Amino acid sequence: MLDHLFLRPSERENPHTRVDAHHPDDVAWSTGNRVRPLVHGAPYFAELHERIAGMGEGDLLLFADWRGDPDERLTDDPRSTLSAVLSDAARRGVVVRGLLWRSHWRRLGFHSEKSRLLGIEIDEAGGQCLRDMRVAPGGSHHQKFVVLRHRDDPAGDIAFVGGIDLCHSRRDTAEHRGDPQPIAMPGVFGPRPAWHDVHCAIQGPAVHDVETCFRERWDDTTPLTSNPGRIASSLLQREDLSTRPLPEQAPPPPPVEGGHEAVQVLRTYPDLLAAGFDFAPHGERSVALGNGKALAGAQRLVYLEDQYLWSEEVGRHFGEALARNPELRMIAVIPIHPDVDGSVSLPAQLYGRKLAMDVLLEAAPDRVALFGLTSPAGYPVYVHSKVCIIDDRWASVGSDNFNRRSWTNDSELSCTVQDERVARDGGRAPRDAFALRLRRELVGEHVGLDPDDVPDDPDEIWDLMARSADALDAWYGDAGPSRGRVHVPRPKAPIRGTAVRWRRRGRPAAGRLGEPRPPGRLRRLGPPELSRGQLLWAPRVYDLFDPNGTLGRADGVRDPD
Repeated sequence: MLDHLFLRPSERENPHTRVDAHHPDDVAWSTGNRVRPLVHGAPYFAELHERIAGMGEGDLLLFADWRGDPDERLTDDPRSTLSAVLSDAARRGVVVRGLLWRSHWRRLGFHSEKSRLLGIEIDEAGGQCLRDMRVAPGGSHHQKFVVLRHRDDPAGDIAFVGGIDLCHSRRDTAEHRGDPQPIAMPGVFGPRPAWHDVHCAIQGPAVHDVETCFRERWDDTTPLTSNPGRIASSLLQREDLSTRPLPEQAPPPPPVEGGHEAVQVLRTYPDLLAAGFDFAPHGERSVALGNGKALAGAQRLVYLEDQYLWSEEVGRHFGEALARNPELRMIAVIPIHPDVDGSVSLPAQLYGRKLAMDVLLEAAPDRVALFGLTSPAGYPVYVHSKVCIIDDRWASVGSDNFNRRSWTNDSELSCTVQDERVARDGGRAPRDAFALRLRRELVGEHVGLDPDDVPDDPDEIWDLMARSADALDAWYGDAGPSRGRVHVPRPKAPIRGTAVRWRRRGRPAAGRLGEPRPPGRLRRLGPPELSRGQLLWAPRVYDLFDPNGTLGRADGVRDPD
């Protein structure tokens, strides 16, 4: 009964892709896999570094990312920079190929030049890493994955998929002291911003599916850019604009002994009209469609972690499910403060958040809990993870956020996972099922418990997270608004909680003097308050942050059949 929550091939609504070509008829997923959660960048980078170091001649390394910083260290060793690790692999005879988003102009704060430098260094070592600008207006390539395949040992093949970019600020741990190589962020995050993120490691036949996603982009005949200025710039810099051939794709790796995870690969691609991809000439919306199908059967708990949670469309997506089922609850963990500041950018992003939150709280005011995270040092933690877990039976980990652009306008890739034992036999998920294991690890960190001590029951999870947040809110207290502080207002009743404030610079706001800080990281959140003037202009700026690439479709999502 995997198709109860997974999309069938026809439901992907993209007959041109070959990602399902090797699956049996009417099957759009792989079975016999082992999937592990990788929470935070430091453990992911360390494993990636170790596995790449073990690769040799004839092996294949493929990666796609939104950003790649050549000097980002994968471990504490200064020699473990991304550029050095990938270049050394290429010199050993590993076939190294990469695709990075050719971002907007660097003087606007983007990173296109770093991607070019990484490409130069990999090219000099014998590999190839290209900048890809085949995007919709205002869009980006946002996929974040790595595929490692071994010529002589297919059992060692592995794919890493999720929300963690190969760049600065991502190499954090559960202690949330931040990456020693931080990016510039608002002062509220402190000198070394704490970063919460999630990836997953996949072994088994599904590695072939993720690899196919890379090969479709790499082999596509659409030029990497059609912008005359970008073409001229590349020619002047003698930059590669053509892909070198890849080796023939090997068959899927064998099923993993004891592997019981079924994996479905979902994507977003925009409709690029005449310049469309060969494999998705009218785009693909399987990320949104897949989430919609799984959500339609939600019974008790939707657990969400997301960088944004923006737009009325996203609020309605979940709000309608909550309205249909009075037993369903939703927990969302999002950033307390956006990753931007300023009198224009900040209100626009808060407006997008307000659109979603207002709809959710109107649909089910006593069944929606919204939380942010603080570090042990008291600074807000930037939540960058993109995770959705429904009833501990279906889990999604990927690059896609819950906003319009991730569902319609950018390129995205996520992997959704079900436990084959649950789909076959029914009943409650075993404690070693991926979705339940991931949710326990995340909640355990947020409330200060070992994952094994986190309860499975959704009602107990709801109460546990509420108690943890209320205790920390009470410890911080409510000092009242003051100039120079960031104010996230109280949630609407009947959700209890206090305001959350941090100084823009310097030390974070202190808690009650003389009392030990309660365990956990959770703080209550509610819809942002914007002035009347901001509500007049913020929607127009917000549309630039969160474009809708549906070309006339109302929300990019259709109700599942």
